[in-house]
Amino acid sequence: MKILICPDSFKDALPAAAAARAIAGGARRAGGDIEALECPLADGGEGSLDALLAATGAERRSADVHDALGHPTRADWGWHAGSRTAYVELAEASGLQALAPDERTALHSTTFGVGELIREALDSGAERLLLTLGGSATNDGGAGMLAALGARLRDGKGLDLAPGGAPLADLAELDLQGLDPRLAGLRVETAVDVDNPLLGERGASAVFGPQKGATPDEVARLDAALARFADVTAATLGEDHRDLPGAGAAGGMGFAARAFLGAELRPGIELVMAQAGVEALLADADLVITGEGQLDGQSLAGKTPVGVARLAHRHGVPVVVLAGRLAPGWQAAFDEGVTAAFALADGPMALDEALARCAELLADRTEGLVRLWVALAAPRP
Repeated sequence: MKILICPDSFKDALPAAAAARAIAGGARRAGGDIEALECPLADGGEGSLDALLAATGAERRSADVHDALGHPTRADWGWHAGSRTAYVELAEASGLQALAPDERTALHSTTFGVGELIREALDSGAERLLLTLGGSATNDGGAGMLAALGARLRDGKGLDLAPGGAPLADLAELDLQGLDPRLAGLRVETAVDVDNPLLGERGASAVFGPQKGATPDEVARLDAALARFADVTAATLGEDHRDLPGAGAAGGMGFAARAFLGAELRPGIELVMAQAGVEALLADADLVITGEGQLDGQSLAGKTPVGVARLAHRHGVPVVVLAGRLAPGWQAAFDEGVTAAFALADGPMALDEALARCAELLADRTEGLVRLWVALAAPRP
């Protein structure tokens, strides 16, 4: 029996590779002729760089950049010399998880560090960039990234804007003359894990601003500031991408990637699966086990378990999801190719205990379901 194991990370508990190891260990404990192939994945959020490096054999590099608050930090990125491809995960430079709850400020956080990582890639001779956008602490529409790459954003007095999303309300001029000319020869693919537009009730500020520290009044300010940015961008470029699905990803970085880098926006899980060769692996699989911290109705927007299930369904391979929690709306995953889904907890427990025992619980649940699967597949005497 061949089992393809391709989970995402279990947030605050296990990275995807560790989750895959735990699941594989549980499968082998079930005994019998079990072949477990580990293929950790990600959907564009935190952990995407690790998944891409594991899938492609690319070299891990690091650079001194600035974090979302403008403080010096060290960020990793990936380099595949053979294909001249760079892998940049936004969360490495401008990630929310790097900030304490009381440090989170959607008004002033910046994507400047992401632009610095892209410069590093250009300095290495990159011809292709794969940029993943999940897990951001920012709501600046990618303005910080543009500044790091040589653009100038000025107010009505000709002064450069301060970092962050809120100052975009005063944007009067977008000067692209200093934008790094090497970008013209760079093919950019952007992995997004949401399909939200830039503005409005489903936009970057309204949906994701609160988790980045924005109050309701600040959400309104940020939405208006991004609208101003979109207006000036449209006037400057002659095209408007504010309503593009995924434009609202990472506080508007999807918008900037498409408008200024000419990026193709793709669901992150599809892009990562393509890099990992998951479709070819499915040809020999009898069962797929995937999972992440929570399965709910929002998972259909592009989260790893549903992306895996959709692809596996096309190949007729059953899919089991293991999730830390099954939240409202999770049953909709059945319509997307999920065969069965199970929560990990083996009894009432506090969140801290569940996080600490995540590997153990994954192995135990996997052993149980594989034993059942083998028994059902065995011929009757």
